[in-house]
Amino acid sequence: MGVVLMTIPILATTPLAIKIAEMFHLTIIDSPTTPLLLYVKEERLELRDLTMGAIYVDFVGGALGYRRRYGGGGLLAKAIGLKHGKRPTVLDATAGLGRDAFILAYMGCHVQMVERSPVIAALLYNGLQRAQHEPDIGFLMNDRLQLIYDDAQHSLLSKQVDVVYLDPMYPHRNKSALVKKEMRILRAVAGDDLDAPALLKTALTYARQRVVVKRPKYAKHLDDNIPNFSLKSEKTRFDIYLK
Repeated sequence: MGVVLMTIPILATTPLAIKIAEMFHLTIIDSPTTPLLLYVKEERLELRDLTMGAIYVDFVGGALGYRRRYGGGGLLAKAIGLKHGKRPTVLDATAGLGRDAFILAYMGCHVQMVERSPVIAALLYNGLQRAQHEPDIGFLMNDRLQLIYDDAQHSLLSKQVDVVYLDPMYPHRNKSALVKKEMRILRAVAGDDLDAPALLKTALTYARQRVVVKRPKYAKHLDDNIPNFSLKSEKTRFDIYLK
């Protein structure tokens, strides 16, 4: 699809680092040689930027832990079409750090997270593995939440799902200070998702019920494709395309 995704070396020689390097075809190094690198901290895999800090996938604590304990994701659930007695199957075609996918799985959906970046896929894999040992959510990792390391265009051709969920990289804004550290690091690894319009076209062909596109509230519709309706929060908009 003409998109080059950066691969980042792993700074470690632990058994976990070796396993992840083999699974995602990453290089292991023993000293920092690049501004961006993967680092194994005990059992946690982190993506570190030498100037901005580190990010990692956390399905247990942090923002996801708060949303799980105190509620959250109501607008996302409505956009997906999740209702009492109705739990659609979802393919999250741009998984990122897996937060929306996890919330949907926690609310009862069977979710396939598709991630084509080997670095981000490795972070997701590690997050899933660590969460399996948590008594409250470990069952989700096997029963409802699946990671697929692949290009979403290819996966959509072979999957039958009710809903395709797209959360492409947010467009650039003039005020760069508004961009979170996390987003800057992810953009450095995964690029700008310039093929998102093509992915939307494919999703509209293969989703059985609807396609949901998450956008900043200020952004134009993806590919200038007008949705059937939109749901808005203070900062975010979900554009819903019904089949």
